[in-house]
Amino acid sequence: MHPKGYLVLVLHAHLPFVRHPGYQKPFIEENWLNEAILETYIPLLRVFRNLKSENIPFKITMSFTPTLSSMLVDEYLQDRFRSYIRNLIALAKQETKRTKGEDHLAYLANRYLSHFENSLEIFEETKGDLTKQFLPFLESGNLEIITSPATHGFLPFYESEPSIVRSQLKNGRRTFRQIWGRDPKGIWLSECGYFPGLEDFLDKEGFRYFFVDTHGVTHSSPKPMFGVHAPVEVGYGVFAFGRDPESSRQVWSSIDGYPGDYRYREYYRDIGHDLEFDYIKPFLHSNGIRINTGIKYHRITGKTSYKEWYHPDWAMEACGNHAEDFLRNRMRQAESLYSENKQPAIIVSPYDAELYGHWWYEGPQFIEFLFKKIHFDQSVIQTAHPLDAIRILPRIQSVRMKMSSWGENGYGDVWLNGTNEWIYPHIHSLSIDMQEKANQYKDSKDPLTIRVLKQMGRELLLLQSSDWAFIMKTGTMVEYAIRRTRVHANLFLYLKSMLEEGSIDEDELESIEKEHNIFPDVQISDFC
Repeated sequence: MHPKGYLVLVLHAHLPFVRHPGYQKPFIEENWLNEAILETYIPLLRVFRNLKSENIPFKITMSFTPTLSSMLVDEYLQDRFRSYIRNLIALAKQETKRTKGEDHLAYLANRYLSHFENSLEIFEETKGDLTKQFLPFLESGNLEIITSPATHGFLPFYESEPSIVRSQLKNGRRTFRQIWGRDPKGIWLSECGYFPGLEDFLDKEGFRYFFVDTHGVTHSSPKPMFGVHAPVEVGYGVFAFGRDPESSRQVWSSIDGYPGDYRYREYYRDIGHDLEFDYIKPFLHSNGIRINTGIKYHRITGKTSYKEWYHPDWAMEACGNHAEDFLRNRMRQAESLYSENKQPAIIVSPYDAELYGHWWYEGPQFIEFLFKKIHFDQSVIQTAHPLDAIRILPRIQSVRMKMSSWGENGYGDVWLNGTNEWIYPHIHSLSIDMQEKANQYKDSKDPLTIRVLKQMGRELLLLQSSDWAFIMKTGTMVEYAIRRTRVHANLFLYLKSMLEEGSIDEDELESIEKEHNIFPDVQISDFC
């Protein structure tokens, strides 16, 4: 029996470049990476290993953005994770003593201790480089890994400056090859941000597919015959995949999405905030600021502030039920669409990877249950990678798409509004400066001049990150986002002044290079 539908499950793994060596005061933002490693990337590796050990076929697509990939292979940040996890192990050991005599809490404390110790063991299997642990699944065909623009720049805002689009895409592809050892077939456009004509840039860099939100496809012209349940060709043999709203809603919805089930672990109750400050302070390493430790003893319970203890077995029961419900709905969806369209339905379900494990603690287990149920319990749908879908379908429509994103309201409001609009005149002005300097010095043979130009390029790319505008809009860690914007802009101008004055301070240049060491293979021609 041929499948009536194919599930393309996509996890977008991204973090901005949060590497800050040499500072006496620790940057709490480096914990974003530590938490993602502990709570999302290592748990996903466990899931993939479990599925392989039980000979369960599965296909999943993940984007690892260049900033994230670069941080995963960075020795300084690997050491920061070691310090982070060893601190948690010490805290968990202390918790096993504190909770002794409280049966359920003691059980949870010991469970966390075992979990942290096992996580460190997995981390050290490849001496801290987790990319090496994902590679076997890439090589076996279970995992498709794709890239994104270099620093997650929101490309629709830079349509008028092609050098920005080119440099973001070139360094996204180049970094992927440097770290993953091959060229990416597809790309996750930052925030699913598309603008008409982007397919020309994508084709020139060898990208064959990307993802957009639902309306990116449904609002295209002519109207797609199969809606979002088949990819569309947008020019130059480049394909767009639209998000399926039904499968997204079942997980994402803040009202009735799976992660809100009362049996799941409560994210917002953490002993870093709950316990006596004098007790927890030695383990915070945050200059006295209360932060999450990752040890959470409560379940969601309900919509009030009252929370009961977390029961892992209850959570696993919920997880199995939700995986079964998700699969049952996809089967029903596939059968209905097959009957209507006379061809298999391509159901694209993209999510932020950090939802699975970090925000939704049981999320990785949901994925494992889902793949097992797809294999054992039915034959209506199968999992697929994006290019599989293109080969499977007998008909694919060519369309013209309009600008879109997966942000709130579907366009660019999140990244351009009263909280963050001030950053764009600087980005555009400095990008024009960079293009001028790159063309002026593109034939230079002077090593110092070349180094200055390359570091100017790195600072410019880091300035263009969509994360800073997003943080300003959401109102969390705003001071950090503003600081990063100013730091990269000021360093660019400082380096530019070195060129214009003909006086390059090699010690200062080396210091900047060491702190912002991303994109070692950046080329001056990227910005011409």
